[in-house]
Amino acid sequence: MIDPVTLEEQYGAHNYHPLPVTIAHAEGAWVTDTGGQRYLDCLAGYSALNFGHRHPALIAAATAQLGRVTLTSRAFHHDQLGPFCAELAALSGKDAVLPMNSGAEAVETALKLARRWGYLVKGVPDGRATIIVADGNFHGRTISIISFSGDAVAHDNYGPYTPGFRSVPYGDAAALEAAIDDTTVAVLLEPVQGEAGVIVPPPGYLAAVREACTRNDVLMIADEIQSGLGRAGATFASQRAGVVPDAYILGKALGGGIVALSAVVTDRAIMDVITPGTHGSTFGGNPLAAAVGRAVVELLAPGDLQQHALDLEPALRERLEPLRAHGLVGLRVHGLWAGLDLDPALGTGRDLCEKLADHGVLAKDTHGSTIRLSPPLTVTTTELDWLTERLTLALKSLAA
Repeated sequence: MIDPVTLEEQYGAHNYHPLPVTIAHAEGAWVTDTGGQRYLDCLAGYSALNFGHRHPALIAAATAQLGRVTLTSRAFHHDQLGPFCAELAALSGKDAVLPMNSGAEAVETALKLARRWGYLVKGVPDGRATIIVADGNFHGRTISIISFSGDAVAHDNYGPYTPGFRSVPYGDAAALEAAIDDTTVAVLLEPVQGEAGVIVPPPGYLAAVREACTRNDVLMIADEIQSGLGRAGATFASQRAGVVPDAYILGKALGGGIVALSAVVTDRAIMDVITPGTHGSTFGGNPLAAAVGRAVVELLAPGDLQQHALDLEPALRERLEPLRAHGLVGLRVHGLWAGLDLDPALGTGRDLCEKLADHGVLAKDTHGSTIRLSPPLTVTTTELDWLTERLTLALKSLAA
């Protein structure tokens, strides 16, 4: 049998640079490679696996639905979509849901929704709508989204780029409001910037953005694809700032790590600018995804997982803080989510992730010398102790 990694290298596109780990099995917060080595998964599929690998309730929901019907397309009704939309709306405190597949597709949907609302409701002249975004953002990889990305690797050599976006410094509410004019239809923000390295905005920032949007009749759209559904110690990271946006963009964990499922969740008055034929998706809201999504919402409804993430925030911070003595020069913790900045003199974030893998922990680097930790929300304090021990060993091995 030919090695699967060899086949991947020969026939697959080289759009990723994976760590030299080939996963063959997973359960909870742990994965096992083809050689039988176990690893604590501290990436959790970029938060798509908030509930861990193969959560029994999610596997049961998927298995049951696989035995009934998996796809109808939206040309017909099916018995899972209505309940899914109702239950997700209730969890979100909104009353309208538009399900899609990938997170990027949901962001594109939100951009279309905002522009259409701007033309049909706010009265912006056709073709002139603008949307304000933040420097350092990561919302996906479609042409429109990378058009307003400041990441050269994601952005360069894909032009011509989609117009209509203005980028302002993240965390600067005054700069954001100064960028608003009579063509502005929306502000699109990550309440916590994940890909940038778990960047938490200054206190009061999101509330000031909310006030500016309300005052200027502009939609506030929160991209909670990574930060939402428990990761930040609340159902939505926006909640921790006491802010309710006009629309949430959800994805990743919404599909439970089993299926691709995303959604834009908003108020009926905004959603109703979308009418039959003006937007759609063959697989969006399919029966299998909706059934898994309902099980995800059921897991989140009691609030236990969100509270667990919030309770473990200080425990994670307390364990990571002493590692400044071993080469960390920056640390940000928000819920069960951490951004760690390595002293560049010791190596890159990739170097640290390779050392971590050698010691049985999987994590992901970003932006040079930064790594992110986002274990499943089911992780225990004992597992956090183990993570800290292994991270210490990895840092010491870099310094040796």
